[in-house]
Amino acid sequence: MTQTSIGPAVRRTIFDAFVFAYVAFALYALATNPTEEMLLDLERNAALAGSLALVGAAASLAFNKSGCRTLGEVLFAPAHKRQAAGEPKAWFKTFWGQQAVVTTLVTLVAGLIVTEFSLVALLDRERISQASKLLGQLFNPGWAILPTVVLHMVQTVYMAFVATAIAVPIAFALSFLSAKNIMRSSAAGLATYTILRVIFNVSRSIEPIIWAIIFALWVGFGPFAGMLALMIQSIASLAKQYSEYVEGVDEGPIEGIRSTGATMLQTVWFAIVPQVTLPYISYTIYRWDTNVRMATIIGFVGGGGIGKLLIEYQLQGAWPEVGCILLVVAFVVWVMDAFSAYVREAIK
Repeated sequence: MTQTSIGPAVRRTIFDAFVFAYVAFALYALATNPTEEMLLDLERNAALAGSLALVGAAASLAFNKSGCRTLGEVLFAPAHKRQAAGEPKAWFKTFWGQQAVVTTLVTLVAGLIVTEFSLVALLDRERISQASKLLGQLFNPGWAILPTVVLHMVQTVYMAFVATAIAVPIAFALSFLSAKNIMRSSAAGLATYTILRVIFNVSRSIEPIIWAIIFALWVGFGPFAGMLALMIQSIASLAKQYSEYVEGVDEGPIEGIRSTGATMLQTVWFAIVPQVTLPYISYTIYRWDTNVRMATIIGFVGGGGIGKLLIEYQLQGAWPEVGCILLVVAFVVWVMDAFSAYVREAIK
């Protein structure tokens, strides 16, 4: 096995092992309907999952060695192997296609059970009547609070704007340090790239509402906490997206600038920045639009803005007032969406 085939083969085997263990464990759970106590027995379940994964890895190796391509082989095989393989029959007649169908169906069935999906509850007349009454109140807005709602909505828009404005220059600088095509020339560069990517992934995995709780305890409840929460999330999201744009640039101008003896900073500024400016602007505008939507939610936990007002009336059961707030939020989001779409289209 050559050096270049080790990576894809290992990834293929790990993926197939995981899929097999997942499907087998899910089928076992569906067949036995385990109690909550059994599901919380982590040591037993980990041992079972590990055993199933070993079986799956062995099966992956055996199937692919015999020429029967698994889902992992299709996903992780080198490009030249994928092109050369050329499936002679329809995908649903192949092993990997059937593997994908079974995995999807098992996941669907398990999901319906876990989410307690019930057509009986969905179509219950009494519950439909209750929901209809609530919708009736929501669509009969209490316009008396409109001035207060508009004031809080303005605060929400500014929260989103300030968070985006502060995040952009920080993300701009970090994006080049987290782009592999720039940082791969040295061990220190690769280490920096890896550390930043890990930080971004961890930061993005923590929802803004959690950051809002943290900052509300740190700086106090209000729009400042909400703005900081949006800023942290925006830095991670923008930097990751920016860096992916950098990794996709044309290498020709980079090689041309480097051939003149330019420094790394000069190469970035003259060869890369001109290629990513428009995508950066486009995604930044989209991020501001997204932050306006998020700002509504983080107000639920003390982040200020329209969300704070919404949760107050919701807890009081004042549904006409809630309806007024929702209509204003919907209108502002629609305006922001139309504006950002227009600007993104204009700068292409």
